[in-house]
Amino acid sequence: MPRRKERLDIARALIVCGVLAMSALCATPSRSQTETYPARPVRVIVGLAPGGATDIQARLFAQKLTESMGRPFVVENRAGAGGTIAYAIVAKSPPDGYTLVAAASGFSSTPLFYPKLPYDPFKDFAPVSLLVQAPFLLLVHPSVPAKSVRDLVSLAHARPGMIDFGSAGHGTSTGMALDLFRIMARAKITHVPYKGIGQALVDTLAGQVHGYFGNPLSSLVYAKAGRLRALAVTSATRSRVLPDLPTVAESGVPGYESTTWHGWLAPAATPPAVISRLNAELAKNARAPDLADKLSSDGAEPLGSTPEHFARQLVIEADRWRKVVTETGIATR
Repeated sequence: MPRRKERLDIARALIVCGVLAMSALCATPSRSQTETYPARPVRVIVGLAPGGATDIQARLFAQKLTESMGRPFVVENRAGAGGTIAYAIVAKSPPDGYTLVAAASGFSSTPLFYPKLPYDPFKDFAPVSLLVQAPFLLLVHPSVPAKSVRDLVSLAHARPGMIDFGSAGHGTSTGMALDLFRIMARAKITHVPYKGIGQALVDTLAGQVHGYFGNPLSSLVYAKAGRLRALAVTSATRSRVLPDLPTVAESGVPGYESTTWHGWLAPAATPPAVISRLNAELAKNARAPDLADKLSSDGAEPLGSTPEHFARQLVIEADRWRKVVTETGIATR
């Protein structure tokens, strides 16, 4: 762990330096670059299977950019290995703005589970914008005899290893949310990793697994229809969109907190003018009434941050999950 911590400290310093350099360069973007980009279709890689919140949000923003920038932004799913396959593709792509990645919050925790990555999560990417943030919903199939988090914890204690929860995979945000819950609740819940949260959702709806931590954007509709039971939200405070739903922390697992986010990254060394234009368009679209209403109605909060803010958020997230892995003893996979 000391070596990993040393790498994190170095990465933090590199990001700070990169942010300062980006700020200076973005202040005076090249007119030719901003006027000609994009001159052809842009690939937006998603590291998770279709149907999950990351995929849905990527397609919403890609469609908006297609309309506002006049060129197709085409979403391409490359699921597997906690999103690392997609991140590796983008990290090795030409830094010209024509290959981007729609990252999920698992980006910050995945390196803890896959130490020999074919890319550096800090040095090989240029943050574009943190677009959306949301709590997870702790969801169970209606057949599960638990009406609250306390009931679920009691059930897991009474039936150790007999309760199965799905996730988008080890190291992903939903996997980390589940692992953190298992540790803090001291509950022997079996973790069933999938290649995307969409598959976990399908199996939970079918009763093949008992529950999962779902993004409101992809799962709230099923909770409202009674096909899933929402027990709590995972944020530190109640959601403004779902004020009647308690937090996990207030429902029996004090101190628990885990949220999900969605943001876009480009390969490192992408021209600052291209980053600047992409950031401006994405931030504008995040504030567009139709998209903001769609995201908010599904429990997500549209943001549209600066590249600098997103870079700082990545450092904070990586440091937080490193501490969680160290303090809880979750094994590296």
